[in-house]
Amino acid sequence: MKKKRIYSSETRDAKALQTRSQILKAAKQLFQNKGFDRVTIGMLAKAAGVSMPTIYAVFKSKRGVLQSLIDDALPAEQFTELVDDSMNEQSPRKRLNITAKLSRQIYDAERGLMDILRGASVLAPELKELEQEREQRRYERQGEYVKKLMQDKALVKGLTIQKARDILWSLTGRDMYRMLVIERAWSSDEYEKWLGKVLVESLLAAKVEK
Repeated sequence: MKKKRIYSSETRDAKALQTRSQILKAAKQLFQNKGFDRVTIGMLAKAAGVSMPTIYAVFKSKRGVLQSLIDDALPAEQFTELVDDSMNEQSPRKRLNITAKLSRQIYDAERGLMDILRGASVLAPELKELEQEREQRRYERQGEYVKKLMQDKALVKGLTIQKARDILWSLTGRDMYRMLVIERAWSSDEYEKWLGKVLVESLLAAKVEK
């Protein structure tokens, strides 16, 4: 009986993951084709082949579906590995280059969602709120990073922690990627190289050689 229960649990978990995946796949296609604001939970349920209560049980709301699409764009382990590499790196220059790489990988992964996010944040107040929350988390996360640069005496002379955080946050924002890579057709490699160079020039004192 014990083995049967374990098997049943594994089967349920696998089915739940499959259901979640098919809902997200259908949602991405619908959001891209119709726009976030025009897609209803009913339309999403029909496209995914599930019931409306199932979608509410898994994601709570349409906003929750989009939040999951964003969160799943870049695997959590890949994100964590780059963040850890950056924080553990002793060279401020290399640290900023890893930051540029992290931004590139996040936005490369989110690229298929960018038009959805732009349209949704304009038309749907709850999505504008979601984007603001995401940006606030990014700003707060970068705070520890800038404090480390300050402790290492690596920042440009006279540059406050507040201004350094503002510069780092703005340069690594999604809009910068969108304008250069999507609008101006830069390659992701060009964007990453440029961003690393600009971050170093904007934040690090000239005496920092490594």
